[in-house]
Parts: sequence; structure tokens; C-alpha cells
Amino acid sequence: MKRINPNELELKEKVVHVNRVAKVVKGGRRFSFNAIVVVGDGKGHVGVGLGKANEVTDSISKGTEAAKKNIIHVALLNGTLPHEIEGKFGAGRVFLKPASPGTGVIAGGPVRAIMEALGVSDVLTKSRGSANPHNMVKATVVALENMMSAEQIAKKRNMSVMRVFNTDPKNVKPEQEEN
Repeated sequence: MKRINPNELELKEKVVHVNRVAKVVKGGRRFSFNAIVVVGDGKGHVGVGLGKANEVTDSISKGTEAAKKNIIHVALLNGTLPHEIEGKFGAGRVFLKPASPGTGVIAGGPVRAIMEALGVSDVLTKSRGSANPHNMVKATVVALENMMSAEQIAKKRNMSVMRVFNTDPKNVKPEQEEN
């Protein structure tokens, strides 16, 4: 897949989750932080990154840099997704479904952050399985990576976009014309 240059995009970042972890050593506990960060331009580009450091601000900046390296492009259709899809990562499963205009973003925390950064204005989502933010974010990214536009499906099948939707008059069977 072609790598996307983050410098060409106007990216907005959003911190999804910050977690404090402790390492027990001889003198007590050593605390460090990890942060899940989402970056997106609101026009079909989104990236997710995980940063780990001893300070919250450092972990967020590392997460932002990691997210900029992992930007993907998703084909959107009138402010929503082109088709239904489910993404799985670990025990987390996320179901994404296109919605009619005016519905809004119906999604929980981590999935909502990704959808807003992506630029989706109408979508229905359902999280099944693990509610762990790490797994939910990664399951959403897996689903978005597997999303295909009508043009991609037509190219894969070696046919026209019209024929994929069976709206080409040459493909209509006689019994369909009567109704």
C-alpha cells in the first residue's frame, strides 16, 4: 500500500486514552504512561498511534508521531461509509454500518474518535467483545483497511461500476423488466 505523506495533510489530533502503568522495583513503584492518539484530516485520512513514556505529554507526542506514520486512506461516500463491515482484533470486535444523512456518529469513545477524525458524519457502530480501548481502536482500523469503494470492487472483478450495481440495461434479465 502506498505510504501517505502526513506533511501534505492538515491533521488534527485527538487523545483517545491515557493509561498509567506501574513497574514494581526495589525502592517502590515506577510509573509510566501510554497514550492512544488518533490523527485525521476529516477528508478520508486517519492514523492511530501508541506512545509510551515516563511523562503524559511525552507519551502523547510519541503517539502522535506514530499515528502520522500509520495514516490510511478510506473512501467515503456522502459523509458515510460505502458498506457494512466488521473488524476484529484480539477479543475486540467492531461493527460499522453506513447511515442516512442526519443520523450523526453513533459510536462509543474510541470508535467515535476515529470516525470524527476520518470525517464521517453519519455512521452506526456496535462494539462487541472486549471494551479495551486498544483492541477497539485496532479493530476499527482493521475494518477501515478492509473497506472497499465501488471503483475498487469493479476493478477487482474486471467490470464497470454500473455493472457491479447491475444498473446496466444490457444486464437486466427479461423477468426483471416486467416488475
